[in-house]
Amino acid sequence: MWSLGVPEDEAEFHDVYGLDVDALEMVPQSVLAVILCFPDPPSQDAINPSEQVVFNGDKDTWDQVYFIQQIESLGNACGTIGLLHAAGNVSSEISLVENSCLDLFFKSTASMDPYQRAVFLDKDDAIARAHSLAASAGVTELCDVVEEHYICFVAVKGTLYELDGMKDGPIKHGSSSSKSLLQDAVHVIKAIMRNIPNSINFNVMALSRKK
Repeated sequence: MWSLGVPEDEAEFHDVYGLDVDALEMVPQSVLAVILCFPDPPSQDAINPSEQVVFNGDKDTWDQVYFIQQIESLGNACGTIGLLHAAGNVSSEISLVENSCLDLFFKSTASMDPYQRAVFLDKDDAIARAHSLAASAGVTELCDVVEEHYICFVAVKGTLYELDGMKDGPIKHGSSSSKSLLQDAVHVIKAIMRNIPNSINFNVMALSRKK
């Protein structure tokens, strides 16, 4: 994220070590976005209860929430898309480095719809290189078979949104704010975990403003 244009002195990601009150209180505030990595569920019903509302073609939502579809040609780019969803919805909170990868990407795609943004991302060599470098930098062996998926949670205009590039659009989860975003997202995350009971492959990260 820093290499793409988020200033190091403005924001950083933190691991969330648990979902109980004490563990959540360890996460530096204020939280700008929450990223969840979880196993691909056996069915979409496992993570999309009927009470959730998917906005598909709602112009007001597209104007407020920055969203990118994960088209097939992007491959296993859900982690990068999660990062873009996080950074793209906190532009009022952090100042991107001018003419950086993220700055140019968001300026170029501001007026596009989610599919057009995905096509643009697919052709963005700079972000593709950053994705490859990040993927190969860890100690985990790279594998073509990916069984986990990344999604992002943000609070926009007083509403909690789940942003999953595999869905048609942002999913609305009720009211939220910058102060309650982490706790509100965790409420949804716990529901997702309950619906995938036979796995422990969950990870939560919070994008927090640096003090």
